[in-house]
Amino acid sequence: MSEIEQEPELAVRRRSTQDALMSCSTMTQNHSCEGITCPGCLMMTKTMLLAENEVEAHKLANNYKFGFKKWKSHVTERPWEDRSAIVKELYSDLNIIKHPGSLITCDNVLYVLLFGWWIALLYLLIALIMFVTIVGIPYGKLCCSLAGYYFWPFGKVILKLFMNRRKSSVRFYGENVPEAPNVETTALLGDAEKDEHILAETPTTGMNYWRCPSTYVWLLLGYPLLAIAHGLASFIAWILVVTIPIAKLNGRAITNILLIPPEQLQIRPFKRMDVPLDGEVLLCCYRAMNFYYYKYTVVGINVFAVNLLPLVVVALVLGYADTENKYASSLVKFVLSILAIIPLSYYIGMAIASISAQSNFAVGAVVNATFGSITELTFYITALIKGSHKGNKSYEEVVKSALTGTLLGCVLFIPGISMVIGGCKHREQRFNSRSAGISSALLFISVGGVFAPTLFSKAYGNLICQDCTNSTQNDSGAFQCNDCHFSMSNSLFHSHVQPLIHTVCILLPASYVIGLIFSLKTHTHIYDIHISDCHVPGHSHNVVIHWSRWRAVVLLVVATVCMSACAELVSEHIDPILSSTAISPYFLGVTVLAMVPELPEIVNGIQFALQNNISLSLEVGSSIAVQVCMLQIPILVLFSAIYPVGFNLLFSDLHLWASIFSVILMNYIFMDGKCDYFQGTVLVVVYLIIMAMYYFAPS
Repeated sequence: MSEIEQEPELAVRRRSTQDALMSCSTMTQNHSCEGITCPGCLMMTKTMLLAENEVEAHKLANNYKFGFKKWKSHVTERPWEDRSAIVKELYSDLNIIKHPGSLITCDNVLYVLLFGWWIALLYLLIALIMFVTIVGIPYGKLCCSLAGYYFWPFGKVILKLFMNRRKSSVRFYGENVPEAPNVETTALLGDAEKDEHILAETPTTGMNYWRCPSTYVWLLLGYPLLAIAHGLASFIAWILVVTIPIAKLNGRAITNILLIPPEQLQIRPFKRMDVPLDGEVLLCCYRAMNFYYYKYTVVGINVFAVNLLPLVVVALVLGYADTENKYASSLVKFVLSILAIIPLSYYIGMAIASISAQSNFAVGAVVNATFGSITELTFYITALIKGSHKGNKSYEEVVKSALTGTLLGCVLFIPGISMVIGGCKHREQRFNSRSAGISSALLFISVGGVFAPTLFSKAYGNLICQDCTNSTQNDSGAFQCNDCHFSMSNSLFHSHVQPLIHTVCILLPASYVIGLIFSLKTHTHIYDIHISDCHVPGHSHNVVIHWSRWRAVVLLVVATVCMSACAELVSEHIDPILSSTAISPYFLGVTVLAMVPELPEIVNGIQFALQNNISLSLEVGSSIAVQVCMLQIPILVLFSAIYPVGFNLLFSDLHLWASIFSVILMNYIFMDGKCDYFQGTVLVVVYLIIMAMYYFAPS
């Protein structure tokens, strides 16, 4: 296992009770020790989780609470001394000299093909301009040197030379370098001499730098073009994530290297004995790519969420400014709006986790219950309103398909893909079957309650379609059915079915509250999770929180507003897609609209599984599925009662039987409290089969 994989804040090792009795004394910083919970429950285990600080411990505890969002990322800054060497390298400033080994690698050669050649060519062009101006000859020579450097920067060092000898600023990776003696600063040196020495070390702030005509020629003719080129290269490299070292390499040129007088810069290949002790290392790079940068964060935000943030601006500007589709089609706007939901879902999840970790139980429960489903509800409500205004029943079918697709994805796909990926690393993974049984029981209640009106209507009426035709005139084309309805009288619906729907929508949230009380208050021993923040050696108690409580609240509100705007754009451009393509509302709802907002949750589930914490991977999907049935659907019914949009709990046969079968299969898989990649494969394959059924189903 690599160092980067050992980095997470906890690693949970589950053992049997007999093993726990023998090995509890061997608990280490990164592995938990298990013991006995009660004499009557021999298979129950106790898990000790160690966190860096109290806030992080509170977040970990929330992960094991029913009804709380499961969040993998840290909400506080990890102590620097506790990070692995690989992680420290991710956040380095590319100014540490080390022994890199071979520099002729595929990623370095790829850098030359993507960036090196045209940056070097631009430097030679700027050098030619500087030579023509005569006064800019020093900068012309510098450009020639930098052209060779940026064509192949690997293994070369850019030094800033000091005019007077001072202690060395050269740092070697993994060792201490003897320092040169400081400049004498005794009383024999006057104040004027000391001031002159300080000025010589920082010439860019001195008067000599700004008195040179070459400085202004450079800043007018050379620096702007190079700044644009380096900015473009830095942007492209940052977007690609794995090439962030190249982004840092080019960013340092804009902010530092190109603003230093040429006589103070020196470029040389690294040879340990030739490094001067009176220079400061500004830049040294050895590899163009680092595949561990997927873990890179900015103020606690994952780099992928940062890179996707501009999509939100583009989607909103293009969607609301170009109302007549002059610059982009409905399909483009639909895709941009869907993609914009991904980072917004991440920010909402991060804000909820940050607020819950810094608040008491009551506040955390309220925030999770209200904002935990805000991503999906904003789309569902806007789509229902849009369909009601247009008199188009396909919007209601899209919403029902999205609800069913979320349920299927959380019951089958998220646990399945987590088992498959986690099982490739761990031969067999175990989880607390009793705690998983709580979510399973609530899922049975949820599915039974949600589909009870459908079963009731089928017992007293039949679904009748006026006509099913093949609009493509092709035997293999999709069928479209018109005027489908249940053959029941209005009195039957209003007197029997509708009261049943309202009764179910009262009982489901009540069951959710009972589940909260059961798992969080009266029977907390079922989870038997003990979290400590005081037994980890070397941890500092100076907690640096990424998002304070108020900052998280503001970002939560802003992300929710942007989510509502993107949801409106998605619902606005659904109808053109359905009318111009052969995609059915069934398939669009159960795939794209259901699973794209859940991508952050899928990533969390996979990360938990890779840490051998499959319990949280299963809880990620189960908690979302329970919230869909017990909170989201009752809220939609309540909204429909206040603002009539025609939403009811009468689902099609495909929704009904796919959901019931999925829940039964999930409970069968989770029965023995252990899983492997084969069981995960079964869940994923069944999910794909059901998706194929939706794809070929008539509209």
